[in-house]
Amino acid sequence: MLLNELVLAAKNEVVEVKGDCEIMSLSMDSRAQMDKGLFFCIPGARFDGHSFAPQAVKNGAAALVVTHFVEMDVPQVQVKNVRAAMSLMAACFFGYPDKEMTLLGITGTKGKTTTSYLLKAILEHAGHKTGLIGTTGNMIGSEYIKSEFTTPEPIDFFKNLRMMRTAGVTAVSMEVSAHALEMGRLEGVHFEGGCYTNLSQDHLDLFGNMQRYFECKKTFFTPKWVKNAVINADEETSEQILRDINVPFITFGISSPADLFARDIEITENGVNFKLGFHKMWEKEVHLKLTGMFNVYNALAAAAMGLVLGLNPDVIAQGLESVKNVPGRVEMLDTHTPYKVILDYSHSPDALENILSTVRTFTRGRLISLFGCGGDRDPMKRPIMGEISGRLADYSILTSDNPRTEDPYAILSQVEEGIRQTGGAYEMIENRREAIRKALEMGREGDVIVLAGKGHETYQEIMGVKRPFDEKIVVQELLDEMNAN
Repeated sequence: MLLNELVLAAKNEVVEVKGDCEIMSLSMDSRAQMDKGLFFCIPGARFDGHSFAPQAVKNGAAALVVTHFVEMDVPQVQVKNVRAAMSLMAACFFGYPDKEMTLLGITGTKGKTTTSYLLKAILEHAGHKTGLIGTTGNMIGSEYIKSEFTTPEPIDFFKNLRMMRTAGVTAVSMEVSAHALEMGRLEGVHFEGGCYTNLSQDHLDLFGNMQRYFECKKTFFTPKWVKNAVINADEETSEQILRDINVPFITFGISSPADLFARDIEITENGVNFKLGFHKMWEKEVHLKLTGMFNVYNALAAAAMGLVLGLNPDVIAQGLESVKNVPGRVEMLDTHTPYKVILDYSHSPDALENILSTVRTFTRGRLISLFGCGGDRDPMKRPIMGEISGRLADYSILTSDNPRTEDPYAILSQVEEGIRQTGGAYEMIENRREAIRKALEMGREGDVIVLAGKGHETYQEIMGVKRPFDEKIVVQELLDEMNAN
């Protein structure tokens, strides 16, 4: 493919072009070996991709996409926004696979992953071969493909979409992160349906304040991105979206008037039973295998997306009931112990409050909460999460999550500020493995231990290095050690 063909695909982002050549690969990593590659010089907060252009050319880049021309004798395309141009060019390079499938996007602070899995199941019951893109990785049918981001960078995104389409995928259920919207990773992509789950404090390290974070989410619900919208009527910020929305929409909710609703909700440790209704047209009994009121909302969100596609209510209910678990989301580990151990990804204040409140309803003994807060992320949520655990748990163990480049003890001291206010019992064990050991040693019949924050992750990031740390494996290893003694 010629560079100028890619230039034409991104014409609205292009400022000036110098030269043309054949392009056989795309890359944003200057260290990667390329064959007639097009290298995207992405300016960042810590590193500027323009400074790595010589290395990229040395490794096979034949041309560059830049925000300003660099002094190198290769064709260059100057653009307004490199990431937006990369999305448009990658779509063209991989043959616009997004146009050949039905894309369904889910955005919001919490619930994106579970909703995407529930929606995937609904689509499969409707006869679609499905793809999934999100926090836990990507899927083609039941095959997993590792991914680094909730919403991948454009090159990986379109490459994966092309793989999905080649494999026969007809519909894709995917998470749409605020980061992706803010950075232009999905420029040019259009979704058949877009869902808004909720908004709570998170990602303020990038957005600075909640209003800017919300405005970013809100932009998704415009004709530029979505053909139809699905909105949580019980979410207080939804009113601002609905006030200005100019695409067809369906609302879902429990307490507020909504098109799609749930009633007669019964929550148990094994799942949730409820009646799913749409206006006065129909009502279906649903026996969801995922527990917690928040999973009723996730089920409603997925069901509403199914209605956007015109799917049969029976198919929707069957799809919801078929999901046994979602990786790292209220995941009950098979420990063969008199106490329960639950793995959950909750790493924000609302998410931690939701999981602890839900587990409290079926805890016969003590509720033991183990959690930490990520480094190089919003520090304001740390004392808030400390207060939540101190208030809701019988005992809290504060430990490291992904400290990244921060001092883990400094993070823990900020969490401690919040828990001290509650008078709740707690201790700090920075080493996460040892913290989990302590929680397991404490466990007695009827207790529930919640390991919060890591969920599906299989690593711990310390000083820029990702070290293997799969909590499912860690728990089993520790139990084996304890049983051996």
